[in-house]
Amino acid sequence: MTSSTDSLPQTRHLATAIPGPVSTALHREREAQVSSGFGVTMPVFINRASGGILEDVDGNRIIDFASGIAVTSVGAVNAQVQAHVAAQMARFTHTCFMVTEYDSFTQVAAWLNAHVPGDFPKRTALFSTGAEAVENAVKIARAATGRERVLVFDDAYHGRSLLTMAMTAKVNPYKKNFGPFPGEVFRAPTATRLWARGGGDATAATALAGVEALLLENDPRSFAAMVIEPIQGEGGFLVPAPGFLAGLRELATKYGIVLVMDEIQTGMGRTGRLLASEHEGVAGDLTLTAKALAGGLPLSAVTGRAELMNAPHAGGLGGTYAGNPVACAAALGVFEAFEDGTLLANAVTIEATAREVLQPLVDSTAIIAEFRGRGAMLAVEFADKDTLEPRADLAAQVAAACHRQGVLVLVCGTHGNVIRLLPPLVIGPDLIRDGLGVLRNAIVAANAAQTDTDTASAAALAAV
Repeated sequence: MTSSTDSLPQTRHLATAIPGPVSTALHREREAQVSSGFGVTMPVFINRASGGILEDVDGNRIIDFASGIAVTSVGAVNAQVQAHVAAQMARFTHTCFMVTEYDSFTQVAAWLNAHVPGDFPKRTALFSTGAEAVENAVKIARAATGRERVLVFDDAYHGRSLLTMAMTAKVNPYKKNFGPFPGEVFRAPTATRLWARGGGDATAATALAGVEALLLENDPRSFAAMVIEPIQGEGGFLVPAPGFLAGLRELATKYGIVLVMDEIQTGMGRTGRLLASEHEGVAGDLTLTAKALAGGLPLSAVTGRAELMNAPHAGGLGGTYAGNPVACAAALGVFEAFEDGTLLANAVTIEATAREVLQPLVDSTAIIAEFRGRGAMLAVEFADKDTLEPRADLAAQVAAACHRQGVLVLVCGTHGNVIRLLPPLVIGPDLIRDGLGVLRNAIVAANAAQTDTDTASAAALAAV
């Protein structure tokens, strides 16, 4: 059993307008008490959550296509996670692993060492957040290689800390007003920007040639790490062209660069495989996991080659809350939830259902450039069909229409023109179809409105 949904009906229900009066009042209090630096996608306050439903304080039941940004993949209420956490809470909540030890830290590390791709001895270090995992991967690569530089890619997202902001491509909202940033970070082309204009092989070859040219221009032996998301998340759920990740693996090996797979959003079953890099048959020297790793509790990990992971001196890695015992207990529950294979199968089914509902819109509308993704990590990109000019306005319009109808979707993309779908892997088939139907109707309505606008504009020009 992976989740309990008995107490919360798994149906969409609108008791009030969204947001309702109670959420609206609570949001006013939030504005009076909380830094305005925190944004919000849907200004509703959640009372309960289970399966694929979020129930707000006004009694609205909202279909969850966000999973807390790919965090509650095993469900916001999960029996295995609850049991492990309750048992740990009854024992103790914290000691700091660097002060006194506890075995759940070692058990989580052992599971990751066994399941992360790569046919080589591994070690794992646990932290609290995804950005911590990224920064510590860079530290480990620098310690192991004696080099400084870091290679990242167009459309990348790696976090909100100072170094990870430098590694992230998108300026607004992540980097705006927060510089200057650390140096020694170089950005290379990916095989996704050209995806709509060329075949997979040609796209990969072109991008890889650009990557190697950048390395050669800046001394490839000065690069410690090459950090890539196997599917770029905030950049727009960009799936690499076939052969691109394998080509990066070859370049990293050729020049002695540590290849870091940032699986923070793509990992833990999100794409229908435990790790997204498995789709490409490529193993990173270091692999990063977080988000869904502990079912909603803060936990992240760097897992990789033993000789790399053991390169930092004793005391060089860690953190007060790194690998907190309650979060480790939650992760052990998550691991149990994956044992029977149901969650991975569900991710594949979610993709098949979404493609059935949404793929036809690529040809039948004039506002969608591409429907893409893997498993339960899917995206609709809005753009002008002829010019591929991004249409962030349409993505925002469609998302707002979904929210009004009780379906929570997220907008992403370097240009803000992509709607991403991240339903929990425990969502039921009827619920996923209901939510996709709402999204489909919102897209059809936006397309009709755009067609009317274009017709009116053409008529006005013809009358001049």
